[in-house]
Amino acid sequence: MQLEYVAIETRGPIAVVRFDRKRNLNAFNEQLVLELTAVARSFHDDVETRAVVLAGAPNAFSAGFDLKATDGWPSETDDLKRRHRAYGGVRLCKAWEEMPQITIAAMERLAVGAGVAIALACDWRVLGRGAYLYVPEVKIGLNLQWGALPRLISLVGPARAKRITILCEKMPAAQAMDWGIVDEVVDDGATIAKATEMAEIAASMPAATVRMVKQAVNATAGALHAATAYADADQSQLTVGYAAAAAARKGFRETS
Repeated sequence: MQLEYVAIETRGPIAVVRFDRKRNLNAFNEQLVLELTAVARSFHDDVETRAVVLAGAPNAFSAGFDLKATDGWPSETDDLKRRHRAYGGVRLCKAWEEMPQITIAAMERLAVGAGVAIALACDWRVLGRGAYLYVPEVKIGLNLQWGALPRLISLVGPARAKRITILCEKMPAAQAMDWGIVDEVVDDGATIAKATEMAEIAASMPAATVRMVKQAVNATAGALHAATAYADADQSQLTVGYAAAAAARKGFRETS
């Protein structure tokens, strides 16, 4: 696939993957989802790369999924094609979660919705001190999808997961660190450097053992994830038709 929004930089056993749409605070569109999915899958059989850093734009890791980019989706009349399209984010996060390399998200300024979801699919997360996390899906009538909800519950527990997703509060870096969503908080602009430092340490460890331990941890922690989130995009397809949700989305677009 020809990459329009994603660039890959190789530093020996470390790869730095950067994505940047250069618009709308780096919000995802369908093309970006497809590109990041293809890039993740390209590492699955890579035995030379030991760790991968995922970075967004300097001014925003990602503002979530660009709702304006989905305005034409309801015109799709084929149910199977529409469902396949809706599950693009699930396939994206699964591809990143299943990468055998250690993956580290380096997040600057803000991570919203889908931006949080892909970061949760990585092994570790580094956040800028002035940045925040924000999961506003419920506010606009949607559920947290892309398989992110069970990953979030695994990190923070059920009560905090409910607070994050239902109250839609912006979470500053210190709180995200305290609650265990991120693993390091560093000065703004230094997230890639810190993530690369962590990647280099991971890459210095016995490679086969690192992959084996990562797979074992993921298998244990995520044993029921697929069973609890298999229909999350279907659920959003259902709620997207609710009148209140439609009104909320319209207002959200106008005030974002």
